[in-house]
Amino acid sequence: MPKSVTFNRGLSSVLFWSVISAAFIGPGTVTTASNAGATFGLDLLWALVFSIFATIILQEAAARVTIASGMNLGEILARRYERNSRWVRWILFGTIVFGCAAYQAGNILGAISGLGLFSEIPRQWLTLVLCLLAAVLLWWGNTAWITRILGAAVALMGIAFIWSAFSGNLGFGAWLEGMRPRVNNGNALLVIGLIGTTIVPYNLFLASGISKGQRIQEMRWGVVIAIIIGGIISAAIMAVGTQVNGPFSFTALSQAMELKMGASGTVLFGFGLFAAGLSSAITSPFAAAITGQSLLGSGRGAWSSKGKYFRLTWAGVISAGLILGTLDVKPVPAIILAQAVNGVLLPVVAVFLTLAVNDRQLIPREFLNTTLVNALTLLIVLIASFLGLNNLWRAVVQVIPQWNAHPNWGWMTAGAGSLIILFWLGRQIFKQ
Repeated sequence: MPKSVTFNRGLSSVLFWSVISAAFIGPGTVTTASNAGATFGLDLLWALVFSIFATIILQEAAARVTIASGMNLGEILARRYERNSRWVRWILFGTIVFGCAAYQAGNILGAISGLGLFSEIPRQWLTLVLCLLAAVLLWWGNTAWITRILGAAVALMGIAFIWSAFSGNLGFGAWLEGMRPRVNNGNALLVIGLIGTTIVPYNLFLASGISKGQRIQEMRWGVVIAIIIGGIISAAIMAVGTQVNGPFSFTALSQAMELKMGASGTVLFGFGLFAAGLSSAITSPFAAAITGQSLLGSGRGAWSSKGKYFRLTWAGVISAGLILGTLDVKPVPAIILAQAVNGVLLPVVAVFLTLAVNDRQLIPREFLNTTLVNALTLLIVLIASFLGLNNLWRAVVQVIPQWNAHPNWGWMTAGAGSLIILFWLGRQIFKQ
């Protein structure tokens, strides 16, 4: 195993792992980050930075456990819990599919909103065409060429956001002030949304699936640099959001970019948002099916890439996007809610990943988590659990207002629940 990484190998690894950053620069990130900027300025920059840090830790772990064991994350979890009933694997599968379905709704709404900036085609027809296109490509099984084209369009949109952001009037003090953590009932949904749209639970399975054959040093170099680049683009999107005048909308955001770049700003944003939505509308259902294949099947029979269960899984996720896309749903709130849902689901996946990467029976000792990495992972799980439980509490008291008798009950319940999760996970890790 080499002790250093050459420039060519490092660059190749960064390009290889850019699929992860491209996967989270979709309609969810554009909507959530820019809305955060428009509503709170750079006050939620700390949440974005935390998300990037957490993404690096978790994606590296997902890739490392695959390199060490020769199995993808789904296969590892299936083997780890084979002595128990299948309920653990079904919980994980259900969590990922539910999250992918939520993302799919945001993907479709984002794509049609991008086209809607310079097209008057009815939304229902656009939704139907996009969902059929995604289904045909997944049925055909060869999506590499179109995802490369769409990825290039998303990259151009990212460059446009960076240009618009850093040609603005934000000073160093504003960026520094944004690093001060603050959470309240007014911004909690956007905070968990930023976490959910950046870390993306199903991306952990994606990272695991593509890491076979890589070397540890090259993988780490590629993961860190690629995710940091994605983080810079996300921060730029938030900064452009601060330039929006009046209530946030995609039209207002495109106008902010047009002020910096002229008419090309609107075109780049609109087509980039469409491309990001369509590419994610292919990736999200495919990721759900791949997860089911690795957790519940062996890659043969009904769970093969052309098998009945595999196709039913991605078809179900596409159907969720089709249904919500044809309803009269406002795209911006729906997309933010989808990211928040995945932020709530994130601790579930993170807990199982942490247990797997500390299992001495599955991977060699030298590939296990170090004490420092375990401490950082526990911190990530604690924060994500606290924010997720707080948002769940807020949803519950909307239905049962009597439970909200004390204004701090939500914070106290979330704090107690997240500490219970922390202590249980810590005990499981350190007793091995």
